[in-house]
Amino acid sequence: MLIVGPPGAGKGTQASRITTAYGIPDISTGDIFRANIKNETPLGKEVKAIVDAGDYVPDSLTNALVTDRLAEDDAAGGFLLDGYPRTLDQVTYLDELLASKGQELAAVIQLVADQDEIVARLTKRAQEQGRADDSEEAIRHRQEVYVRETSPLIDVYRDRGLLVEVDGLGGVDEVAARIRSALAERGILPLAGADEPVA
Repeated sequence: MLIVGPPGAGKGTQASRITTAYGIPDISTGDIFRANIKNETPLGKEVKAIVDAGDYVPDSLTNALVTDRLAEDDAAGGFLLDGYPRTLDQVTYLDELLASKGQELAAVIQLVADQDEIVARLTKRAQEQGRADDSEEAIRHRQEVYVRETSPLIDVYRDRGLLVEVDGLGGVDEVAARIRSALAERGILPLAGADEPVA
């Protein structure tokens, strides 16, 4: 499965809920990059040099990191990808990678949230945490970049009938319950005994 949603929609929080409920690893490309940089792996050194130069990590390198991670034992029975794919080329690469393993995506969870609500939420959080870099202007810019970059991917997955749109606003338990309900409608069920409170 994949999870997508604008910055501030609560993707990270919901991803950890999903992975616990369904017994699959949460694979975040941001976490993979950070872990490789921290452990000073050859890929990590390459990524660090690119990031330090202020450049975007190229698809080829991101694809290599994701391929490595999906080859680990814990991902054999399924996984939740967060932050990947980000480009149409990465969509194609992921399709081919999964096909080579005899796997395919079961669902793409899209957390949908009103932009003004997210901006208000993030601005409040920035003030509470004293994060001067999170001005309303900067937050709106990140939202616009997300929409511009992600819309083509969302269209692809919608056309394939994989998109599961979930209202991302509300309490954490409430949103988690909506996700589980939407996945259950597609026959994707949580592990036995992985009940969470339903708001």
